Order: sequence, then C-alpha cells, then structure tokens
Amino acid sequence: MSDRPRFFDDLAGLAGNAFSAMTGAREELHSIIRTRVDEILNSLDLVRRDEFDAVQEMATRARMAQAETEARLSAIESRLTAVEELATEEKGGPQG
Repeated sequence: MSDRPRFFDDLAGLAGNAFSAMTGAREELHSIIRTRVDEILNSLDLVRRDEFDAVQEMATRARMAQAETEARLSAIESRLTAVEELATEEKGGPQG
C-alpha cells in the first residue's frame, strides 16, 4: 500500500512535467510562427493601419482645403467679372 501513493505522486509529477514541456513548446511554436508571419508581412511591403489612417486623414484635409480654395477662386472670378463689366460700362458710358 505504501507504493501506491508514491506511484500517484510520481505520475502527478510526470504529468506536471509533461504539461510544462508542452506549454514551453507551445510558446516556442507561437514565437516561431509570429516571427515567420512578421517576415512574410514585411516582405509584402504592406502598410500598417496607423500609417494608413494618418495618410487618410491627410487626404481628407487636402480635399477640404481644395474645396475651400475652389470656392475662394470662384468668388474671386465672380468679383473680377463684375469689375470687368463695370470697367466696360464706364468706357462705353454716355457720351456727352
């Protein structure tokens, strides 16, 4: 009977060691896979999400600035047309 508890203790120790070894192997495999995936992604020359978001924000601001500039240009062109019309009217005004 005294051998039986020791047997279970040895079996529990063996199971614990096997579990530790499997955990270590899993972590090592995870590390190797992550390294390979990083290498593959780097070789594909992909853009990271934060870089993409930054460029997207810049493009949005550039479009807004372009729209504002186009509106200002349109207003300036309208004013120039009005000034040219006034100048033409003054030249061809009533002769006396």
